Amino acid sequence: MRIRGLSRGQTVLRGVVLAVGAIAFLFPFYYMVIGSLQKSPDTTIAGAFPEAGNLTLSNYADINGRINLLQGLVNSGIFTGGVLLCTVVFGVLAGYSLAILQWRGRSATFALALLVQVIPFQLLIIPLYVLIARDYGLADNYLGMILPFAINSTAVIIFRQYFLQVPRELFEAARIDGAGEFRLLWRVALPLVRPALVTVVLLTFIGPWNEFLWPFLITKESSMQPLAVSLANYISNVAATASNPFGAVLSGAVVLAAPVVVLFIAFQRYFISTDIGSSVKG
Repeated sequence: MRIRGLSRGQTVLRGVVLAVGAIAFLFPFYYMVIGSLQKSPDTTIAGAFPEAGNLTLSNYADINGRINLLQGLVNSGIFTGGVLLCTVVFGVLAGYSLAILQWRGRSATFALALLVQVIPFQLLIIPLYVLIARDYGLADNYLGMILPFAINSTAVIIFRQYFLQVPRELFEAARIDGAGEFRLLWRVALPLVRPALVTVVLLTFIGPWNEFLWPFLITKESSMQPLAVSLANYISNVAATASNPFGAVLSGAVVLAAPVVVLFIAFQRYFISTDIGSSVKG
């Protein structure tokens, strides 16, 4: 199919360039999966096209034999799910109040949210550990893992910017009909900022799912550690002693990356721009 405004040659050239870019982007993921399935490791480029007899699932079986994958997935689900829930709820409420409501100190609060963006989380680990583990007594507790990530300033800013795009006429009309602020938020604002919800969920999911330092500090019990912590320990301490260290490392990376890739593929179609202004006449 020809693209309007381009000649046939330009269309073909565009397709070739996009195909080459897609292959270059996807090749590391392909090589990671193929390497994790190899019985005898081949670290050369030729290893990207191994013989069928050299493919096996033994590397994944070794992981499951050394760590409890199911328990790690459950722990990661609890940790990541709790962070997602808190981030979306608090982000929506804060973003809505900063964009729509009028109150004293709103600009200063938004400036503070922007300022938080420049502070690395690593600088806060020690005071957060003292506060949560010692003062609150939440060591070896899922809540202690979730609390530091419960409010995400990036999510607040994203929701605020999307809510600012919603025409004020919609809120004024709903208020005239007697709708309160929570009903306005639930029935009017949220349906129009669905791309923001998807964006925040995906961006937030990646952080806690791959986080291993903070959960490792909060609990040393293997039965409570998320998958990222268990795999980090496996890759750094166990994989080197495996019969196929190359395949062990890559299989661990595949197990950790697979849920993120699946989530992105499932929701990527929602990354579309919406014409919010189409809800208003004139």
